[in-house]
Amino acid sequence: MTAGSAYTPGLRASARTRYRVQRLLPIRGDVLVAAGDHVEAQQVVAQTFLPGDLTPLNMAKLLAIPPADVPECMTRTTGDAIAPGDVLARTKGIFGRFRTEYKSTDAGTIESISAVTGQVIVRGAPLPIQVKAFLAGRVVDVQLFEGCVIEADVTLVQGIFGIGGEVFGPIRVACTRPDENLTGERITPAMKGAVIVGGARVTADAIERARAVGAAAIVSGGIDDEDLRTLLGHDLGVAITGSERVGITLIVTEGFGEIAMADRTFGLFAAREGAAAAVNGATQIRAGVMRPEIVVPIDGPSAVAGDTANEAGVLGIGTTVRIIRDPYFGRIGAVSALPLEPQVLDSGSRARVVEVTFGSGGSVIIPRANVELIEE
Repeated sequence: MTAGSAYTPGLRASARTRYRVQRLLPIRGDVLVAAGDHVEAQQVVAQTFLPGDLTPLNMAKLLAIPPADVPECMTRTTGDAIAPGDVLARTKGIFGRFRTEYKSTDAGTIESISAVTGQVIVRGAPLPIQVKAFLAGRVVDVQLFEGCVIEADVTLVQGIFGIGGEVFGPIRVACTRPDENLTGERITPAMKGAVIVGGARVTADAIERARAVGAAAIVSGGIDDEDLRTLLGHDLGVAITGSERVGITLIVTEGFGEIAMADRTFGLFAAREGAAAAVNGATQIRAGVMRPEIVVPIDGPSAVAGDTANEAGVLGIGTTVRIIRDPYFGRIGAVSALPLEPQVLDSGSRARVVEVTFGSGGSVIIPRANVELIEE
């Protein structure tokens, strides 16, 4: 790092970059691909099975018999597989009549039978866990029993905040300009299964309309706090997002409120109109920062000399930044100066600062901690 540069967090917005993604199982399982294989985004690359849930059955009570009589009344034994409707236990009755029996309501395996408690424990059917490639590309590494690494040349846009998990669909740009709000009337039935790209703020009616037509995701510049609260049904706490079940994945690229999408970001989406995209809304702002991403693989030769972005995290003269604190929150400009000595701020504290010049003219001097690098 030179005297005229500094390190700062950044969002990526790259027309073409080499992208790698690691796809891992939560527990050991089977990897279904080999190094060198070409995979599609929704192809299953690894799978495993989680043990099924345990269901205790108080067989003594169900049959109205002493616990000690349960084992001899069982028609199945430990380790046997059972299906719904199977008779698990039957009493002897009186002279072979007036028998009471219990039929299984679930599929699974008998785990244990106790003559002390009269309990029968049934293990439910294994729960399949499948990991999809997410990225259409080439498998460059396989981790035995765990997963793989996939690589491709892509157009990559990271958002500032998102909710919802991994979804897939073609890019559909719904707004004509990056400063236009994404409203309900811009959503059409033809956008079913699509990744809808807006301009500035996405409205509540647009979200509802997108969910109604079955869109996969919405990407826009900003969102109102209240609209997000309505969508989630509660205030969003400080945590990792991505597991929300709201019927759509939502990503904002700039922030909260009436914020236009950056011109360059909007242009990247417009240039990839119709291309298949993979979207993940998972976000973590604090320790272990994780950004929501839109990944659009590039067809054709995959030879890339390197990422067109600046050196990762390096803030230097001319680099593009977004201001992430009021009163200039969301504005984008270029670094025009990086004073070496700390300066006194309006609050009276001292901090290292950066001068940011806006494309429309004018400049501001703010703490370096108040900017975020946009890696182009």
